[in-house]
Amino acid sequence: MEQGTPGGAPMADGNTANNHEIREGKEKMKKTMKIAAMVAGLAMVLSGVAFSAGTIRVGHLADLTGPTGDVGKPYAEGVQAYKTYVNAHGGVNGKQIEMQMFDYAYDKNKAVNQYKKYKEDKVVAIEGWGTGDTEALAGFVSADKIPYISASYSAHLTNPAKTPYNFFCAADYTTALRAGLLYLKEGWKEKRAPKIVFIYPNHPYGIAPIKGGKEYAKELGFEILGDEDVSLKAIEANSQLLSVKNKGADFAWIGGTTNSTAVILKDAKKLGLKTKFFSNIWGIDESTPKLAGGAEEGALVMAGSARYGDNVPGMKLLMSVEKTPQVTHYIRGWVSMMVLVEALKRADKKGPITGESVKTALETFRDFDTGGLTPAKITFTSTDHRPFTSVNIMEMQNGKLVIKKTMNLPRKAEWLGL
Repeated sequence: MEQGTPGGAPMADGNTANNHEIREGKEKMKKTMKIAAMVAGLAMVLSGVAFSAGTIRVGHLADLTGPTGDVGKPYAEGVQAYKTYVNAHGGVNGKQIEMQMFDYAYDKNKAVNQYKKYKEDKVVAIEGWGTGDTEALAGFVSADKIPYISASYSAHLTNPAKTPYNFFCAADYTTALRAGLLYLKEGWKEKRAPKIVFIYPNHPYGIAPIKGGKEYAKELGFEILGDEDVSLKAIEANSQLLSVKNKGADFAWIGGTTNSTAVILKDAKKLGLKTKFFSNIWGIDESTPKLAGGAEEGALVMAGSARYGDNVPGMKLLMSVEKTPQVTHYIRGWVSMMVLVEALKRADKKGPITGESVKTALETFRDFDTGGLTPAKITFTSTDHRPFTSVNIMEMQNGKLVIKKTMNLPRKAEWLGL
């Protein structure tokens, strides 16, 4: 009797069938595993792409309630307004922008924590805000390859060799300070050297332009009298302004925001100073007359945009969207988002939108026209992230901002990053 069956029947045919089924099962398993591997690989490839079929994810860090909220809120509103307009008019080549704003209240630690969440959400870019957090995040966005278009105009962020993923859309703080110094020196009539002091908060934002600004002041022949520290949260500055008065300063640079600048101007008037004040981009705007109560008369601001209602091509669209008059910071927020949207469109036409492709798209900007909303057209290259080196010098006259002159400084290589 042959072995293998209860009745001794041979199993040759049954074994052949079973072996065939086993081989067939193994082949199916191999195919399934191959398909699974291909799907996993595709998921990895697409992991850096922050959109579904119709959504592009972007982050937005803002200060609405912190020490720079006086200027941060209108800027953030401008950013969001342009995003809302774009989404309502076809989006980015048909894709909607998903951009949730986070109020980090000018707390650097909160900004870093929220950035990590944005990274997990696989955003392709971030609209940012202040100098302290922007500089703190510069290493992160570079390593993670996420473009960061901020409202910090620190010159330290303009050199792609050091901060390749940082961008902004106004003249950097140091360029603006240089423009103000040159404007004042051109109008100086006395034979002696003009005397200048620098008033700013002891904070990365306030400190950013001082080194380069002082070097240029010396080059132009100013006598530098020293510095005064006035906090962004200051409610008075009597001792600092008394020091400015005793030094006999002809000019004083203010590196604060609208609230602290108003405090400085009011105390200067109260103490009878004859000093001419000139402020950075955030120090004076259309709200200043209400804050300073007339003490702002004659003060200058180094502006990075047109004024609401100016007769420039880009203002028509802005005013059709926002019919209530806005401060200059709102306009710059609008422009910042305009620039990012254009970069997203260019990246989308080339292929999947990723952080790297958005950066590459930004670096193709050559004389990008904002419709006159900025003092000059915007250019970014792979070796220079200064958008332009032009500044609108505005003066407070009878409660209104009046454009005195547009200063166009040279794009000197030695000024890059300083």
